[in-house]
Amino acid sequence: MSWLVTQEAPDFTAQAVLPDNTFDEITLSSYRGKYVVLFFWPLDFTFVCPSEIIAFDKALGEFNKRNTEVIGVSIDSHFTHLAWKNTPVQQGGIGNVQFPIVSDLSKHISEKYGVLFNDSIALRGLFLIDKDGVVRHALVNDLPLGRNVEEALRILDALQFHEEHGEVCPANWKPGEDAMKPTADGVAEYLAAHS
Repeated sequence: MSWLVTQEAPDFTAQAVLPDNTFDEITLSSYRGKYVVLFFWPLDFTFVCPSEIIAFDKALGEFNKRNTEVIGVSIDSHFTHLAWKNTPVQQGGIGNVQFPIVSDLSKHISEKYGVLFNDSIALRGLFLIDKDGVVRHALVNDLPLGRNVEEALRILDALQFHEEHGEVCPANWKPGEDAMKPTADGVAEYLAAHS
């Protein structure tokens, strides 16, 4: 999985449930010009997954402000995805989330991204893809460990800050905080000011 960072994101075309609950094929490379958060979960109608999916859906406005599309993927069919969307949250569903949910029934997408587990389901992979289609960040959690949507936004902010200003972002950096010039003097200056 880590070999994908700095590489072009593996492209795919696959059936998806769109925000309006219609079915259509989407192609990852058609999102060039925007950032993409591509995230995988093991299976629909499970336990940790709804909490993550709903959290990403609630943060869509923040991602959109950053010119970023969110796309979800699991190995379920698009029919199962739609059934899950149509199931009320109080009954284990995800409600009408407003980002595309891709069907990876063949498991080829999960395999390309290095998250296929035991040839059966996907681990909780998250990939930040820049507007040129390059993977800039990758994270994979084991099945019981949910992801942090705020951390995904923080990493996205750091990438966009770096692209705009050329400075690099130190540990725990957040928007509005000092960054570092990518030089030995810049690091020394930053560390001296923040020790």
